[in-house]
Amino acid sequence: MKQRRKSLLRYAKDIDCDTIVTFEPENLFYMTGFWGEAIGLLEKNGKTTIIAPELEVGRAQEESQDCEIIKGERGVGLLSSLVKKLEGSKNVCTDCQNYSVMMSLKKSVKKIKSSTDPFYNARMIKDENEIKILKKASKIIDEMFELCTKKMRLGQKESELQTILMQYAMEQQMFDTGYKSTLNPLIIAGGPNGALPHAQVTDRKFKKGDMVVTDLTLRYKGYVSDATRTFAMGKISKKASDAYEIVKESQRLGLQSVKPNVDCKEVDAACRKYIEEKNYGQYFIHSTGHGIGLEVHELPTVSYRSTTKLNENMAITVEPGIYIENKFGIRIEDSLIVKQQRPIIMHKFTKDLVTL
Repeated sequence: MKQRRKSLLRYAKDIDCDTIVTFEPENLFYMTGFWGEAIGLLEKNGKTTIIAPELEVGRAQEESQDCEIIKGERGVGLLSSLVKKLEGSKNVCTDCQNYSVMMSLKKSVKKIKSSTDPFYNARMIKDENEIKILKKASKIIDEMFELCTKKMRLGQKESELQTILMQYAMEQQMFDTGYKSTLNPLIIAGGPNGALPHAQVTDRKFKKGDMVVTDLTLRYKGYVSDATRTFAMGKISKKASDAYEIVKESQRLGLQSVKPNVDCKEVDAACRKYIEEKNYGQYFIHSTGHGIGLEVHELPTVSYRSTTKLNENMAITVEPGIYIENKFGIRIEDSLIVKQQRPIIMHKFTKDLVTL
């Protein structure tokens, strides 16, 4: 935790700040070890304070590491307690995105700016404990893919498979990410539904010839692992079979390109170029990958627009896909850790086409 705080302060210094305030639970957890409703304060000498309402104080005391816990009233009361702690402080950085809260703080704090940069920059590089958790999360997801091979069947609803998988996940202490852009914990998309990269789970039943995109993105001990496999339900069309092999090779090339000091956009290019050469470029309609950690999508972005270079111990996904409207979708995705010689690919479940 000390090393994380040093890193946060180093990145805060890059934007001329020496004190950090966090309102976001992911950043609070990263900085203190506590995930809950509270405000976190990190001072330039490394002293860390959690300002929490009474209903969160007990848990904050149990779960945080080396923090002073201050009790405050919910809402405005927490802000008042924060302002008292910031008396005389200059050059404060906060991840607060709330306009009214920022206006209130600016009345009392001499110099405060809203920026998520210190948090996202620090969180890009994973420490040993974070990598250990991500590996365990990925292992559970592999077990869920194995479960698919045993439980998926013709006539089964997407929603029924989701229930089976989520029951298993929760038994392993793995939970929904709470990702705001979806109403479902998983993506399970059969047949034409698979042509929608972020399809909602429906009551559609699996049919012969379906490709079924199964995207498992779940949280374990705070950290998110993300992987996708596409299954075949019986005999599929030659077009679908050919497209699957193209995506598989594209992903292999992308994984092969992952090394420290390589531009993220080069990983995207490695995947995209191959799919374009096979005349499917127009059907690869999203970026190649993204960072993972305390959020589903965090830095770095693995796309043609990225200006970031890969560094050792970054955690990213590589997930090319092909989507044919009203027919099928195919995506193959792994979460991995960037390493000097070759990446640690955290998912071991086969990428050969599994026919059920």
